[in-house]
Amino acid sequence: MDGTPDPEEFRAEARHWLAGAAKARTARQEWGRGDDSVAVFENRTEAEEREHTDRTREWERTRYDHGWGALDWPKEYGGRELPTYYEQLYRVEEAAFEVPRRTEIFPVTQQLVAPAIRIWGTDQQKQRWLRPMLRTDELACQLFSETEAGSDLAAVRTRAVPDGEGWILRGHKIWTSGAKVATWGVAVCRTDPDAPKHAGITVFLVRMDAPGVTVRPIRQMTGGSSFNEVHLDDVFVPDTDRLGPVGEGWRVTLTVLAAERLDSGGLGLDNADRALELARYLPRPLTGGEQQQAADLFVRSLVQRLIGLRVTAALVAGRAPGAEASVGKLHATATMRATTDLVQQLLGPRLAADTGEWGTFAWTEHLLGAPGYRIAGGSDEIQRTILAERVLGLPKEPKGGGS
Repeated sequence: MDGTPDPEEFRAEARHWLAGAAKARTARQEWGRGDDSVAVFENRTEAEEREHTDRTREWERTRYDHGWGALDWPKEYGGRELPTYYEQLYRVEEAAFEVPRRTEIFPVTQQLVAPAIRIWGTDQQKQRWLRPMLRTDELACQLFSETEAGSDLAAVRTRAVPDGEGWILRGHKIWTSGAKVATWGVAVCRTDPDAPKHAGITVFLVRMDAPGVTVRPIRQMTGGSSFNEVHLDDVFVPDTDRLGPVGEGWRVTLTVLAAERLDSGGLGLDNADRALELARYLPRPLTGGEQQQAADLFVRSLVQRLIGLRVTAALVAGRAPGAEASVGKLHATATMRATTDLVQQLLGPRLAADTGEWGTFAWTEHLLGAPGYRIAGGSDEIQRTILAERVLGLPKEPKGGGS
């Protein structure tokens, strides 16, 4: 396609292609039937995760091969060089069709890792990784968090020591989604322990099947294992797999984190809508307090969608969203808490007992999972600090804290 199509023309073209490539969803699901899952984190076995990943990968390859993947990327990488928000226009149309739901590793690969490689990678690295990642032939996970570092990612202790034509990595990462199905892991490592903590960091792409890489699932309160811990025991990584200059890894990491926060603004909206449906179909009149809670959740959901439009508008204007991304992340976690509060009030004891009744006990998955997003993607405290320093202009707290 030459030039940028009109948005409505683009959406019509997307609908036409989707109609020939996927099955249209039926009208709105009838309340009380079908899947009642409202899980925040997936609750699949390893075999189920691999099977779902394969089905999703097949669909993403079909999109890419027919010109509907990598929409805002240059043509040399299989893209169409469209404005960024056209991806969101496409997603609106795709939602009307029965296609596999993307698990976290897909946006991590396509929207976080691939753009970081585009910015920081060498020409050889771009040729090597970008098309396979955009097409999802290869998938990538984030080897960022560590138990000792908490939300202070610059305090990582995983070491990378020079060794001939490469590096030896030793350390332990945690809370890694998709580690069992990923081809690569983006590892944030300390290469200079004597430098100030933000200056002594380097980023590497690590083969997840390399000798010395061990992935162990972490069992969640819900019973699932969406997350993993990853041990790096003397893992050799060639220097050709280093992303960005030695010691400049903090800047590389910020590129990934910025994209992660942009992607978190839509968190929980489906479950918020489902909670409002629960209030609508509850077999008793709502109390005055419940009506107020439901109205509050409806308004919060609307505001969250409007914040998403602000983020899109920033992208359309050609600038990277700053405050909008942090505000969106904070608002998303608040919406998730409000969803839990309303459901607890509506269901009462029915939430806590697995009687087999549709749309009741299933909500425990949301109740137990939602608090995790106060930490994931940058904790609420980190987002407030960003807004305090970069928007309000408040001074940074002196080292050592205050009284």
